[in-house]
Amino acid sequence: MADTILHLDERAGLEQTEGGECLPVSVGEARLLEGLREGVAEAYERLIANYQQPVYNMVCRLMGDSGDACDVVQEVFLKVFRKVGAFRGDSSLKTWIYRIAVNEAYNYQRWYSRHRRQEVCLEGNEEGGSSYSQRLPDPSRSPFECAADSERHSVIQAALARLNASFRAAVVLRDIEELSYEEIAEVLRVPLGTVKSRILRGREALRKELAGRLEPGPALGWTPQPAE
Repeated sequence: MADTILHLDERAGLEQTEGGECLPVSVGEARLLEGLREGVAEAYERLIANYQQPVYNMVCRLMGDSGDACDVVQEVFLKVFRKVGAFRGDSSLKTWIYRIAVNEAYNYQRWYSRHRRQEVCLEGNEEGGSSYSQRLPDPSRSPFECAADSERHSVIQAALARLNASFRAAVVLRDIEELSYEEIAEVLRVPLGTVKSRILRGREALRKELAGRLEPGPALGWTPQPAE
């Protein structure tokens, strides 16, 4: 285990995006990865504690349906657990998990658009068991959620849902999740220039969607960002 950590530590600052920018690998992340590969229970618990809620929040924003997001989040972490042994550290753990989450959200939406199946929401069972949504920890409110009232939040979420999927992902990752351009390039596996273009076009599309819908108000934790 020590040898593996040393190897990963030596890679710190050497990971690169397609645009050539470096992404560091942290010592803590290296230890977490090693624990996951060795099947250490505490490592799995830490992974869930660190990433379950951020992934859930992001998937909700990408999909616009918290009920469906629960299914997607379960699938995301199943894939993380199954594939961590093959993860080579070509990106940070965070961007790797986010990449899986974005892909799963896309895959689910494509599947649903083809099947248009009817959903039945099960809040519990007859034996008194709780649903997956009830087992999720109470979500901590992000600046985006704290600053906007429910109506404003709904308007923005609906506008995001109408964006082209690739633009929506870029805007959510940058302006809500606050990932760097380099991290977004890793998540989406596209060049840095493509990331910037998608963010620019996504912001402009979002502004058009929101034009005349939002009244001026106090400073917000998140508003559509200006084109760069």
